[in-house]
Parts: sequence; structure tokens; C-alpha cells
Amino acid sequence: MLSTIILAEAEERRIVATLASLVPASAAGLIRDVCLVARPPAETVARVADVAGCNILIAEGPNGALLAQAAKAARTDWLMFLRAGAILEGGWIDETAQFMEAATLAPKARAALFRYARSPHSDVRMRDAFKAARRLLLGPSADQGLLIARAHYESLGGHPPIERAEAKLLSRLRRHDRILLRSRIVAA
Repeated sequence: MLSTIILAEAEERRIVATLASLVPASAAGLIRDVCLVARPPAETVARVADVAGCNILIAEGPNGALLAQAAKAARTDWLMFLRAGAILEGGWIDETAQFMEAATLAPKARAALFRYARSPHSDVRMRDAFKAARRLLLGPSADQGLLIARAHYESLGGHPPIERAEAKLLSRLRRHDRILLRSRIVAA
């Protein structure tokens, strides 16, 4: 089982889209709890969390401090970090469960990221080309989510208490310590 931590913005549509993609995994017993992380004022996030039955963490501070606090409060040995608006496409549940099982038995700690896919409904912009080049040259981005064992997360020092903490944590994961899953994630 895993705990999902979602860095939530105030835009309700993006949060709901991400939560909707997690429903099948929750029904299958893969996801034990979901925590929405936001800064005040967060009335929209609180309303969505209440309706969806999620935990919520509303606090001041940089993203890294908030994500680390949510990870500490998580109730499982596996953590999945997503951004609001991220939609996991079909097949991710089985692949995630298989990865978690294999990684638990492996002698070396590993983390996984989802394969990035641009939404077919969004307009192609020059910014998308730059993001693709960045991922190719510098490695994965926080838009791809992160699936990591709590022990591995803690051994890496977790999210540092800075604003671009997700990128910093991903940079600590060496290339041979992370796996790119076949399942795709679409950033809405």
C-alpha cells in the first residue's frame, strides 16, 4: 500500500482530475491515504479534500517543507508524490504494484517515475519543446511524479525546505537508482 501526496494549487478542476485518476487504485487497495498539501488561503483545497475524503495539510512555508511534513505524516512504507493536474493513464496500478513488490525484495533501493505525456487536448507551445529538451538533458521533472519507499526517501534526506524541493530531491536520485515506468502521466 502507498500514501499519495499531492501538491495542490487553488484550482479545483486540476485537483479533482488528479483525484479521479486515483480512484481505481484506491478501490483496488493500492492507495491507503491521500494528502492534499497547500498554502493558505486554501478554501477550495479544503472543500475538495472534505468531499473526497482526503487528508489535508495547509501551512505556510516553501513547498519542500510542506511535502516533507506530509511525508512524515503518511501512514505507509511507500510514498507517491504528484502535482495537482497530473493524470495517471490506465495500466499504472498493476505496474506500480509490481514495481513496489520488486523494489521491496531488491538489495538496492530504487525509485520510479512515470513516463511524461503531453495532454492531447492542450495546444503545442514553444515551452513544451523546451520542457522536452530539459527532461532529455537534465533528467526527469517533478511533473512526472515520484514513487519511492519511505526508507529511501528518508535516506536521501527527503524534500529540502526550499521552493524547488522536488527538483532537488530528483537530482539526488542517481540515474541508475531510478526507473522510468511504462505508465504515462499527463500534466493537465
